[in-house]
Amino acid sequence: MARPIGIDLFSGVGGLSLGFEQAGFDVVAAVEYDPIHAAAHAFNFPDCAVLARSVVGLSGAEIRRAAGIGDRPVDVVFEGAPCQGFSLIGQRVLDDPRNALVREFVRIVQELKANTFVFENVKGLTLGAHRKFLEELIATFEEIGYNVRSPWRVLNAAAYGTPQDRERLILLGARRGLPLPEYPAPTTSHAGESTLVSELPSGPSCADALGDLPDAESFETLLERDDVKTERWGNPSAYSALMRCTTASAWHYGYRRRWESAFLTASRRTDHSAISRRRFAATAPGKVEPISRFFKLPPAGVANTLRAGSDSARGAFTSPRPIHYAHPRCITVREMARLHGFPDWFRFHATKWHGARQIGNAVPPPLGRAIAAAVLKASGARPEKPKDILPLGAIPLLHMNMAEASRFWGIAVPIGRRDRKSGNRKRKQADIEALLQKELLYA
Repeated sequence: MARPIGIDLFSGVGGLSLGFEQAGFDVVAAVEYDPIHAAAHAFNFPDCAVLARSVVGLSGAEIRRAAGIGDRPVDVVFEGAPCQGFSLIGQRVLDDPRNALVREFVRIVQELKANTFVFENVKGLTLGAHRKFLEELIATFEEIGYNVRSPWRVLNAAAYGTPQDRERLILLGARRGLPLPEYPAPTTSHAGESTLVSELPSGPSCADALGDLPDAESFETLLERDDVKTERWGNPSAYSALMRCTTASAWHYGYRRRWESAFLTASRRTDHSAISRRRFAATAPGKVEPISRFFKLPPAGVANTLRAGSDSARGAFTSPRPIHYAHPRCITVREMARLHGFPDWFRFHATKWHGARQIGNAVPPPLGRAIAAAVLKASGARPEKPKDILPLGAIPLLHMNMAEASRFWGIAVPIGRRDRKSGNRKRKQADIEALLQKELLYA
């Protein structure tokens, strides 16, 4: 029996894509405007059609053709539209051009005649004047023939097995006449959680997530690159064993990947000054360092919300990576990934800036998996473990700058270029093309 199919809009690096795959869906198409994020998505999901473009003007028919699904029913469309700049001016806020991306999501759901949809966004949409936007969005879905689960819910990733305090608004909808998904029940408790769920098992802590990882600062080579082969792995916790995929159950209902598990990846170092290190060391776990304003991870608690920073069009502000609880430094991109629920086979852009931004923009896969499982349950389908083992993409996909990634996808550069600091390696387009000739993208 064929697995149900899903389509990811505003996919980023693929946090929701991974969660839905792990729950038992085949994610057949992903749409992502940022070509660097699109390249990383293509690396991690070799069987998914990636459309490196805006959703504005993109038709449901074009998505179907790219995915090769013909007239097959689309079981779910899910998305995490960028949350910056929602306009609340005017009588119909969805008619405002600044809210076009959400309006396009509604249109694509309708054109694809998706059985269900999942809308994910910031908790701020539920507060104050932004409630008008949320209420109008729900009314618009009802106008085009979809029921929306009421009341809507804000879910915390820490309640679903993620060592991070991260709240997100989730809307669940289904075409009228089809079963409407329920919100998934929490599976873990965490610091500060309501006593109503105190009987749940404790979720993973920062130490559970990071304790077995080799210290990136013990590898000189990580000053120049983002990966290294090593045997310096510690004893894994139950959570980190899942991240390392040491058992078949760690893949859930997703496809296994061929990967080199001995490599520590996404771990390029930051060369902190001695003064910064002293400040970091003096900061108590769970507190904010007063100069940098960086949060120091509590070993027995969960991380604060990991944020994305901003793209070049908004000033290129770096993602504020927390301070490690045991080392006087900011955590690496791989350590961010562990706190977000991304397994170790999953790769990000080789730079700290883009890699951290990809994680900060993503939905934690464990939260995505819980939501997807609820959608699957409502449909009456049973998840099945696939037998195929997939390759990962070509490593050059993780090293392109914005101009190179745009040329790879055959599009104009959509986002302002960032001035790189001296010392960062710059790859010429000829180098990228030569490497891609040697490595098949979907071998």
